[in-house]
Amino acid sequence: MSERAEMQTLTGLGVSGGIAIGRAVVIETRAMEVFRLPLPEEEIESEVARFFEAVEQARQEVSRTRDRASEDIGEHLGAIFDAHLLVLCDTGFLDRVAERIREERVNAEWAVYRSSEEYAERFAAVEDEYIRERQIDLQDVVHHLLRRLKGISHHEISEVEGPVVIVADDLTPSEAVRLGRGRAVGFALEGGGRTSHTTIIARSLKLPAVAGLGSITDLVTDEDPVIIDGEQGVVILHPTPEVLAWYGDRIRVIEDREATFLETRELAARTRDGLDIQLMANIDLLEELDDVLHFGARGIGLYRSEFLYIEKSPDLPSEDEHVELYRTLAEAAAPAPVIIRTYDLGGRKLAAELLDMHEDNPVLGLRGIRLTLARPQVFKTQIRALMRAALYGNIQVMLPLISGIEEVRAYRAFADAVMEELEEEKLAFRRDVPLGIMIEVPSAALTADILAKEVDFFSIGTNDLIQYSLAVDRNNEHVADLYQPLHPAILRMLRFVISSANEAEIPIGLCGEMASDLRYAPLLVGLGLRRLSVTPRAVPVLKTRLRELDVSDLEELVGKCLTLETATEVEELLGTALRDLLSSTSDRT
Repeated sequence: MSERAEMQTLTGLGVSGGIAIGRAVVIETRAMEVFRLPLPEEEIESEVARFFEAVEQARQEVSRTRDRASEDIGEHLGAIFDAHLLVLCDTGFLDRVAERIREERVNAEWAVYRSSEEYAERFAAVEDEYIRERQIDLQDVVHHLLRRLKGISHHEISEVEGPVVIVADDLTPSEAVRLGRGRAVGFALEGGGRTSHTTIIARSLKLPAVAGLGSITDLVTDEDPVIIDGEQGVVILHPTPEVLAWYGDRIRVIEDREATFLETRELAARTRDGLDIQLMANIDLLEELDDVLHFGARGIGLYRSEFLYIEKSPDLPSEDEHVELYRTLAEAAAPAPVIIRTYDLGGRKLAAELLDMHEDNPVLGLRGIRLTLARPQVFKTQIRALMRAALYGNIQVMLPLISGIEEVRAYRAFADAVMEELEEEKLAFRRDVPLGIMIEVPSAALTADILAKEVDFFSIGTNDLIQYSLAVDRNNEHVADLYQPLHPAILRMLRFVISSANEAEIPIGLCGEMASDLRYAPLLVGLGLRRLSVTPRAVPVLKTRLRELDVSDLEELVGKCLTLETATEVEELLGTALRDLLSSTSDRT
């Protein structure tokens, strides 16, 4: 690093939490050059043979990577690489390359490159982010082939001393696994998104990662010190010694604080005046079960089942795979409940296999419950599995993106038909699986009193509820300041939904990001919520905070907040009041 290099702070998308400090290793996957070389007629067939030999070598390499991934992060995540093996066995793609070698009389590298470009152009023409990200699978295979054909070895960092931060234009899943198994402590990526396979792997490996960083590879060179703050979505290049020291201290403080908070693991999440709050966990992956148990969550309040589909893409998970996963969750959490949200695909998490049409505005299109009811054959597999797996524990089913009572009734009719089918097949299943819905659409929030009569529980999804209510994309930096969880409209909707559930005497929880936030969780308890589902690591922190507060004080605080006219006024009052309450508690002890 140049001594005169100035510190730069880049803001991206925090896709895997935590803080990492290390020396940069820059990887530019796009940098591989491929040249077109004409071949004489007598060398054509030997070039085709060389190509297929590289294909076989690439198959073996991908298979080894798959086995390593299965061993390190689980069989179902290792199965991501089955998609790569399918490409390497796709006669359509392979024959097109061989045909190009023969017809154009060119080298195999160029034939692979041009054929892959044709496929990539088809992906690029699709507007949906999730489908575009699937071209990464093809790129990974092409890199394997080109490396074999050109005699280029993989990037190796196993012998680099000290922690390494990978700075890349992008990482394929196999590269993420291989580098993550070495000395990599974090990823800083120009591309990628929350639903990409690389992001899923980073979270599974518990590696901090920030994506969407523009041209970061042009701003840093190998050996430069880099800080990744996955919590804030920030990457710091060329940090000063003072900033390095500050982040080093922050890591130690976080570690010490987590160790202290873990001392509450066996204690009840009970307020000072004796009211029990159920703190549950939100999870995406089976590997997170360890965190659920480690941090003392009481059950799983949200399992996002769409990640099973994303992990298995391009294949669809089988019924038995569903059953095995849900049974594992239920038995691990027993006797506490496991709330499984039926797949919330669509929008930015589109499964190409399920939606075969173009949508100008997919976030407001065929997603959530709408997509599942529109693709009943795929949905049936999941519902059959849920009913079968419910025999092994306290499994509850939750429907996403409900906008009205008609969708609930349509699901119940569909579930009745599924149960009749299971009975005819003489398969054991549980008939009375509790049914809940996500309250995340304003129409559902405003008709909560009606919906409460037909379901067994509510869970409020504030992430989407805030966005839909305020017409604000929380990931859009241009309107980020308008994403206001404390907006009076949001607080009024929360109050109405909670009161509707209480009047109907059904359980209600909240699984949005508000629940994991120390600034907001006390307010939610004051509004009447007694069940919060949060990221597993947030459980000890929230438990400690709630044990310092009285519900009666929080209810009084909420009454004052509901009289205010702006989110800023609510935030100021909430911050001041909570500090006073905590100070008062400290004085009394």
